[in-house]
Amino acid sequence: MRAGAQSVGRRAEGRQPVNAGIAALAALAMLATGCASTSTPQRGPVASTSPSPAGGVSEEGLASWYGEPYHGRATASGTRYDMYGMTAAHRTLPFGTRVHVRNLDNGREADVTINDRGPFVAGRILDLSRSAAEALGAIGPGVVPVRLEVRELGDGMPDEPCWEIQVGAFGREENATRARTNLEGKGFSVRFAPAGGGLTRVRATGIKGKATALRVARSLAAEFPGAVAVPCGGGW
Repeated sequence: MRAGAQSVGRRAEGRQPVNAGIAALAALAMLATGCASTSTPQRGPVASTSPSPAGGVSEEGLASWYGEPYHGRATASGTRYDMYGMTAAHRTLPFGTRVHVRNLDNGREADVTINDRGPFVAGRILDLSRSAAEALGAIGPGVVPVRLEVRELGDGMPDEPCWEIQVGAFGREENATRARTNLEGKGFSVRFAPAGGGLTRVRATGIKGKATALRVARSLAAEFPGAVAVPCGGGW
C-alpha cells in the first residue's frame, strides 16, 4: 500500500482478488464478532491452504514494506503507524490479527500484528513495517516471497461506529474523478484522501457499522475489485 524508501513502488490501480483461504477466514471473523506501481517481480500464483487443525490459515504471495514518510501517520485501524513496531497491512484480515510470516527466499521468520489495509498491488499480500522487513531480510530486496500463517484472529474493531469503503488509490485524477462520480451516482457520500507517491484514495464515507460496511464492500466488488471496509478513525 505504500513504498519502502529503497524498493516498493506506488500501489497499482489494478486489483487482484484475495485468496480463498484468507477470504473465508475474514468471513468467519465477521460472524464471530457480529497503490500505480513500478514493476513487480514475476512469481508463481498466490497459493493457500485450508485451515489446519489448530485453526491457522496460510497464504503465499509477495510482501513489500513501508517506512518514511508514513511513520507517525494514522493507519486504517486508527492507530498511528510506527515503522519500528512489528506490524503489517493486509487487505482483509481483521485488525489485531497476529500473523507468522516466513521469507521463502532466506527462511527468516517474524510475527506481526495486522493494523492497516493494503497492499493494492497485484500479487502482494502484505505490507510490512520497517522493523518487520528488517527481521525478514526484506529491506534490500524490497519485495520478497512469503508464507503467512494466522496465529490469532483479531476482533476487527466491530464497535467502531463510522466506516468507509475504499474503492481504490488512483494515480490519475480522471480515474479518481470517475470513481467518485460512479459512487455518487449510487447515492454515496465520497471523500478524497491523499496517499503517498501522488496517489488519491477514493472512499465512500459515513457508513454506520462494520456489518453494513462489509456488505457494501461486497456489493461494490464487481466494479471495484479492491473495495475494502475501513474505520473512519483511520484518518485517511
